[in-house]
Amino acid sequence: METNSIVAAAAQLQARIDAVQAFTLHHVQNSNILTLPYLEIELPISIHALMLLVGSGILLLLFGVLYRKKAAVPTGITNLLELFVVFVRDEISVRYLGEKDGRRLAPLFCSFFFFILTLNMIGLVPGFASATGNISVTAALAMVTFCFMVFGAIIKVGVLGFIKGLVPGGIPVPMQIMLFPLEVIGLLIKTGALMIRLFANMFSGHMVLFLLIGMVMIFGVYALPVIALAVFVYVLELFVAFLQAYIFTLLSAIFIGQRFHPEH
Repeated sequence: METNSIVAAAAQLQARIDAVQAFTLHHVQNSNILTLPYLEIELPISIHALMLLVGSGILLLLFGVLYRKKAAVPTGITNLLELFVVFVRDEISVRYLGEKDGRRLAPLFCSFFFFILTLNMIGLVPGFASATGNISVTAALAMVTFCFMVFGAIIKVGVLGFIKGLVPGGIPVPMQIMLFPLEVIGLLIKTGALMIRLFANMFSGHMVLFLLIGMVMIFGVYALPVIALAVFVYVLELFVAFLQAYIFTLLSAIFIGQRFHPEH
């Protein structure tokens, strides 16, 4: 009798594991499936493309409709948004690019911060996905920074000034010849670091949450203590959503500033 109970329990556990694996495989193979409570919607586009559209729509709503730019005394949502805008402009853009270039490029860095933050926060809504957990999305964002590092800098300081900025001054010419290709590779490495850092942090966080929830599905009531850990990780993900938006924006400002002002 005891042996039969063990076999039955093992079979039940295996069935739950197979169910979790089938659920995961189903959504990996069908990236256009939007899963909501008790509802699955098949989309004509990928779930991450939908999240990009949703994120863009939220930002248009916030800054195009709810944001009151002409208000003498900002209140409510306008006051909250201006708090972040002023922080990004003064503490990131102006600090690392100077007063003139910093104010001119502040819209770029505000766009980075709010767009990435919005996508990160959407990914925390049950049933939705984090577009920043897709390396294609983070690669596109990093390429924008790369274009400003190269083409923006060329417009700013000229082709010759850009090339000179890649070679440290005050060293022998043979060393400059050796260092130049390393500096060029460094541009690609910085772009890759931006891409991988954002993708890895957001993807790994969601994988941890998925694994914890999967343990509850597999082991049932025996894994209930894991729920407390899942809630902690979820709250931590809220912090990470802000942190990664800030880090991407900060590093972009630093990298672009280095190319705009190579003398510093």
